[in-house]
Amino acid sequence: MQPFVVPVNGLGRAEQAFDWTADVKFFESFGNSEVMDAGLRIAATASQSGGFIGVRCEICGSVTVACDRCLEALALPVETSFRLSVKFGPREERTETEDGEIVMLPYGEADLDLAQFIYDYVMTSLPMQRVHPDGECNEATLKYLSK
Repeated sequence: MQPFVVPVNGLGRAEQAFDWTADVKFFESFGNSEVMDAGLRIAATASQSGGFIGVRCEICGSVTVACDRCLEALALPVETSFRLSVKFGPREERTETEDGEIVMLPYGEADLDLAQFIYDYVMTSLPMQRVHPDGECNEATLKYLSK
């Protein structure tokens, strides 16, 4: 089975669990050169209820990016989650609601690929300004940059 893919055909009412990991190669596959390293654990559950498939996903771990101040490696914790309601329709579509997102898969689609959702939620969970706490930046780099 491919990582980050939930087989939606044949899902029963019982919750089905999926556990995956994502490293820097995951981010590179999206053309992201910002992430220098990553160690994420993704735990997803999926179950069918009526005409919908419910998916819950929890992501935790860390990603390493460059500090905006000193450009040295900065490990940032990641702890985010999302919920999807999946149903079938004539075309693929995504809609956001207060309770999560509604995803429309084309009729006959057998798999739900969560990779884009995981990427989006991780990247939006990171702070806008990515800097070491005061006093933890590389002093030599800061002296060089201040010249």
